[in-house]
Amino acid sequence: MKETEIGFIGLGNMGVPMTHNLLSNGYSVTVYDVAGTKERAPKGSKVASDIGVLTHNCEFILLSLPDKTAVTQVVTAISSTKNPAVRAVVDHSTIGIEAARSSHHILAEVDIGFLDAPVSGGTLGAGQGTLALMASGNEGIFNELSPVLSSFAKNLFYIGAVPGQGQAMKLLNNFLSATAMTATSEAVAFGESLGLSPKTMIEVFNVSSGQNTATSDKFPRRILTGKFDAGFTIDLLNKDVGLYLNEVKKSTTQHAVAETVSKILTKMSQEMPGSDFTEIYTYIKEQDHRK
Repeated sequence: MKETEIGFIGLGNMGVPMTHNLLSNGYSVTVYDVAGTKERAPKGSKVASDIGVLTHNCEFILLSLPDKTAVTQVVTAISSTKNPAVRAVVDHSTIGIEAARSSHHILAEVDIGFLDAPVSGGTLGAGQGTLALMASGNEGIFNELSPVLSSFAKNLFYIGAVPGQGQAMKLLNNFLSATAMTATSEAVAFGESLGLSPKTMIEVFNVSSGQNTATSDKFPRRILTGKFDAGFTIDLLNKDVGLYLNEVKKSTTQHAVAETVSKILTKMSQEMPGSDFTEIYTYIKEQDHRK
């Protein structure tokens, strides 16, 4: 497998460290980014001038892109290439269930496999190679590529054979993360208003029933230190929770909490665009001061 040329499209906050890990594990990687490849390309990777180069030279292409529009454009370009060498495309982006199904169908028409495989763990996990990966689609492709994917994902999960199931898992995970972050921020802000120390509150939560990812990671490492450096913007989290809300509204399940969280994230995204999502604590405190 390490003799196989791997293509990687999307050299952003997640794509660059993921590519670094592929290279560190001995894989040959050709990269491309529409925003500029040469200046973003990790040392040791091969630079492609366009998507066609990857499609003709790589057996597998991995994607880490910002949204469903970008993914659709890329898979359409791949499917339009004559005599492609690529056998399968693996998408690590968060694009929603319908977009994943659409990507699968576009590539299936030209006999190219598709693995819906979003990841979780942020830039830290991408850099350390400890991401969680949730894959759906062809199980044979998943098994074949598991050694490759293990370069940057410590925890690999095969969710199911239906494209979009990986997206469903990622969206509900991000919804829970966003809810924990929002609720914890409200709780800490309330405690502060009563004179409680944020540091003490977090310490208590982490040995009590209120523990969650916000209390165990985001607050002690990103918020109380004043760094706000999770590397994931409020715009992206708002997009993900919006995708979750849109999907759950199609079902018969409840979504009252999702609607509340989505409204808060949307307002923050409008007022603090581009900010790190951990600044939701700052945003909530500012809202309290405006009352």
